[in-house]
Amino acid sequence: MSRPAVFLDRDGTINEQRGYINHISRFVLLPRTTEAVRLLNEHGFLAIIVTNQSGVARGYFPIELVNEVHEHLKELLRKEGAYVDGIFFCPHYHRGEVGEYTIECNCRKPRPGLIEKARKNLDIDMAGSYLIGDRVSDIELAKRCNLKGVLVKTGYGKGDLEYVFPNSRAKPLHVAKDLLAAVRWIIKDDRGGKN
Repeated sequence: MSRPAVFLDRDGTINEQRGYINHISRFVLLPRTTEAVRLLNEHGFLAIIVTNQSGVARGYFPIELVNEVHEHLKELLRKEGAYVDGIFFCPHYHRGEVGEYTIECNCRKPRPGLIEKARKNLDIDMAGSYLIGDRVSDIELAKRCNLKGVLVKTGYGKGDLEYVFPNSRAKPLHVAKDLLAAVRWIIKDDRGGKN
């Protein structure tokens, strides 16, 4: 039976925005992240991470580090009774340095490839699904995929809200302080739609 998903951006939404996470020590969860993911788990949403990781194509770090970071993330969540149902990332960049990843792809946000891949791998009720992120590209992705887009003010969120969104056709359905506030709003919004 299909379930609604909340697609989650990674850097700036789940963990601190520190530029490229080119070492495991630079990966630091934002406060209240684990609680937010656990709430999604408890309320029947699929929690799915969708993230651009062009540092692979740019030669800043190997793809193995991205996988190591994601295993570390899953372990941090597991220790607090939370989990993600899937992690999908784009290692590509069309002006990269590493040949096999230096391509024009369909998975680099805001293109829809990561969402399409998630749909192929998981039974998702897309009509009831949301996307949370800190960049205009996340909200553009939500719009392209007919998802309800929620912007968080962590990471690049405040700056994009003030300087980028005024010139963008994509607008967030809701703006939240952080991931936990966004998830609480989604749960309330979802319940409202079922009454």
